[in-house]
Amino acid sequence: MKQNTSPYFPKAGQSAPASTRRQWLQATAAGMLACSTALQAQPAGKGAGARPAAGTPVATVVQIVDMSADQQDISRDLVVGARAAWQSFNAQGGLKGRPVLHRVLETDGSADSLQAAWQATRKDSSCVALAGCTGNSVAAAVIGLQAQGTADERLAHMAPWLQNADTVLDDASFPIFADHHAQIEHALKSLAVMGVRELGVVYASPAARTASKGELERTSQALKLRLVTLPAAASLTATAQQLPAQAPSILLFMGGTPELAQFMQGMKGRKTQHFVVAMADANLQTLAQLGSLTSTAPVVVTQTVPLVNAGLPVVRAYRDAMVRYYDEPPTPQSLAGFIGARYAITVLQGLDTAPTRQNVLAACQRRSPLDLGGFQVRFDGSKRSGHYVTQSMLSPDGRVVG
Repeated sequence: MKQNTSPYFPKAGQSAPASTRRQWLQATAAGMLACSTALQAQPAGKGAGARPAAGTPVATVVQIVDMSADQQDISRDLVVGARAAWQSFNAQGGLKGRPVLHRVLETDGSADSLQAAWQATRKDSSCVALAGCTGNSVAAAVIGLQAQGTADERLAHMAPWLQNADTVLDDASFPIFADHHAQIEHALKSLAVMGVRELGVVYASPAARTASKGELERTSQALKLRLVTLPAAASLTATAQQLPAQAPSILLFMGGTPELAQFMQGMKGRKTQHFVVAMADANLQTLAQLGSLTSTAPVVVTQTVPLVNAGLPVVRAYRDAMVRYYDEPPTPQSLAGFIGARYAITVLQGLDTAPTRQNVLAACQRRSPLDLGGFQVRFDGSKRSGHYVTQSMLSPDGRVVG
């Protein structure tokens, strides 16, 4: 892969993000994953000397994450971004001179491990909120688990990575990122404006088909787009290899990064040109590191945060924190983790007294408009704020183009 020369990526010689990430991918693919423990990302040496806020933590904020095979790449980046935000906050004095402890609890995607993480959170008297829970199944399950507890046990569920638009929200959940409905609508509208009238659709699994088919059909009908569901083969790689000769040139892929990587392997060597459009659960950086690129099929991914090279204050703060604390190139997912943590930090900073479960939840329930350094939080009648969607393209040489 050609080295990305963007000034927003760590320079050669300062860090080795490609090899670090590739080693991690290889290790996790082999099953070397410790679940239900705190995730430890790789800190950059030059950030290790930052002076944290002094004293005992004033409170704990918990992030429950799904580290199962199909979610780990997204979860890992979201956690790295969140850690960068909390480390920056504490290094600058924390909450009135005291640090806030950011605790990450991993699950393996099973109901038992999620229950264990939830019980650990519920029993932690220092925990005042949940922030950045991921992926979609974990974020949705937390809503159900909260409903089983008492009123005093309820926690503000801030900035969850909740992609499913059909999830019924409670009064304790505050999603700030666009769901699949908004992402699909943006992607299809963009294609309709370009004059595209026919799309091929590839579902990564029967579950992806069940979750997305209805929304895709409704939106495509409204935009007068024709959807062609492409036949599934024995594997996603074979599905790509066996695309019909008359398959549309624009392919909408509904699935996560591991599945998309398999599909893109099958696109290699094809002579016909296609564009592959995926949703925000696809991680462009991981695709590049896995070597899943081909000149005949550039990948376009919707994303629910600004471009990582944007000039917004929150994006500049994110890039600065990543350079200071982590040997990691910027990705939309880690930027989302950073913004989600900044949302929680802003809520805590607005409290008049020391944070408790009750006053943090009450502050969130006011759903006040917030400007997170250029990223706007504006809740509507659906109890969601996530309406921001844009797109990035991964070129064959690994460059991310906004």
